[in-house]
Amino acid sequence: MEDIEDVVVGGAPPGLRLPLVAVGMKPKKQRARKINGATVSSSLQIPGTQCIYMKTFGCSHNQSDSEYMAGQLSAFGYVMSDNPEEADLWLINTCTVKSPSQSAMETLISKCKKAGKPLVVAGCVPQGSRYLKELEGISIIGVQRIDRVVEVVEETLKGHEVRLLTKKTLPALDLPKVRKNKFIEILPINVGCLGACTYCKTKHARGHLGSYTVDGLVERVKTVIQEGIKEIWISSEDTGAYGRDIGVNLPILLNAIVAELPQDQSTMLRIGMTNPPYILEHLKEIASVLLHPCVYSFLHVPVQSGSESVLSAMNREYTVSEFRTVVDTLYQLVPGMQIATDIICGFPGETDEDFAQTINLIKDYKFPQVHISQFYPRPGTLAARMKKVPSTEVKKRSRELTSVFESFTPYQGMEGQIERIWITEIATDGIHLVGHTKGYVQVLVVAPDSMLGTSTEAKITSVGRWSVFGEVIASNLPSQIKSDIDHVKPPVSEGFSCSDTNGNGTCSIDTAPCNCEASSFCGGENSNCASVDKVDDVLMEIKSLKGGRTGGRGFMESVGSMLRLRKGVVGRKEKMSLGNVVEVESRSQLEKKRESWAFGIFDWILVSGILLSTLVIGSLLFGFLEKVSLP
Repeated sequence: MEDIEDVVVGGAPPGLRLPLVAVGMKPKKQRARKINGATVSSSLQIPGTQCIYMKTFGCSHNQSDSEYMAGQLSAFGYVMSDNPEEADLWLINTCTVKSPSQSAMETLISKCKKAGKPLVVAGCVPQGSRYLKELEGISIIGVQRIDRVVEVVEETLKGHEVRLLTKKTLPALDLPKVRKNKFIEILPINVGCLGACTYCKTKHARGHLGSYTVDGLVERVKTVIQEGIKEIWISSEDTGAYGRDIGVNLPILLNAIVAELPQDQSTMLRIGMTNPPYILEHLKEIASVLLHPCVYSFLHVPVQSGSESVLSAMNREYTVSEFRTVVDTLYQLVPGMQIATDIICGFPGETDEDFAQTINLIKDYKFPQVHISQFYPRPGTLAARMKKVPSTEVKKRSRELTSVFESFTPYQGMEGQIERIWITEIATDGIHLVGHTKGYVQVLVVAPDSMLGTSTEAKITSVGRWSVFGEVIASNLPSQIKSDIDHVKPPVSEGFSCSDTNGNGTCSIDTAPCNCEASSFCGGENSNCASVDKVDDVLMEIKSLKGGRTGGRGFMESVGSMLRLRKGVVGRKEKMSLGNVVEVESRSQLEKKRESWAFGIFDWILVSGILLSTLVIGSLLFGFLEKVSLP
């Protein structure tokens, strides 16, 4: 079916569907299964009794969309599971930023079809490429229709193909939501952007700028603070462009939000990615907001290239000089300011001189976070038709820039400092909690889980290339937390030198396919991003971690040492968090390769069978030839 606008005829508020009345229905016997540790009964004929597996690719905006979809499905009785095998239906929320993320989607679709599971594909890929061959015969839902996900799922479970892409109004902000991290609210402030970058595919999906009202966003902030949220992440394809379609601007919104934040700094605000053109006229106002004690002194400002000619070919609508003005002004007005940026290596037409100008720009500022990307031509974009730089040269430039970036020591000098940190996440090693300073520097501390969602002072004990280690100062903490800290055994930390690379001089870590939001480089930004603004997988200068909560479990037993934020935080299993990283092969991919190299018993049986068959055929052939040769 082409659309399902007639499924609900009035009477249902946004995000809800009318109750289904089963008349004379004889449902199949319910199946009792254990899902997420609980026994659940389901029948494919009774809506709301099924298990849904959801996989999310891409940015914080996508993560927020998935949380809204999960919330609505859960509100109607569906069980969300991380196990695709036990699910009755798969829901894939996609990213169209670059080829690898779309290829991963296609792989999942193929697996789902082989497993015989009903499938719904959401997100930027179906919205921007609805006639893609891989989407034939599959239910799809657009980025602005996530409030209809329950209906789409129900119709798909009945065996119907649903295509719901028509853009109407923005999804409501008060839809049911199931957060991956109960302490973090991802707040979309607008969709789409005003840019027309020649390489950007996300613009095809998210469209032109559409902003939520200031009053609506402020009400959402009040609600989530009451719900116990400790961090609010402003999310969009371009934060700086907010409000230009409704007669307001970003500083007006930020000041309205800051006015609602608790004065005790128990809830922090993080401002997302913004392009240089849209903050040039508001630099002083934004700097004033960044100085507020409840706002992280951090901003993601993509530059993409240090060459004027390349920026012109990208249609970025600003100059290198204007980018420098943004950075210089914020560094001057905001003490401790941290700025991240993005670079695309090998954009069509980029010469050696153009690339040298990019290298010089990065060297001048020594940014603590540089997201390096090799150019990926995306179908339907102007850049895809431009003359490409040879792939060998693109990879060479990526390696060179990575080497320059990794020579920086952004956190040198922090050792011994006392910093206030806000703790909201747990590291996958099961030992460290992850907090951030006012400048959003990632601090790893050994502390009890009871400190999640709190802020505390910590002394920086050592610094690494990608984050710093700290020790919680317990003197001002409640007695119970002090007691918990005393029972947490510190890990043993050793020096580490990464030995496993992906060909561009970087240690192997997991990265998200892309980012399309406030902290991203899609949607008017880098549709070819190789690493993302919120990457959980942070390289660590530790070879092994022992003791602590894990009861002596070793960490990083093979090549490629890293620390990844564990499942249970924003967006997906490989949730994103800030990191100074470049695109590399993931640890899970390395493990799969090692597994593919290892021979199991069935492999030996197969090889033995082949050898035996060869010997038999050879013997028969020899006998036949011998008979033929007789006179």
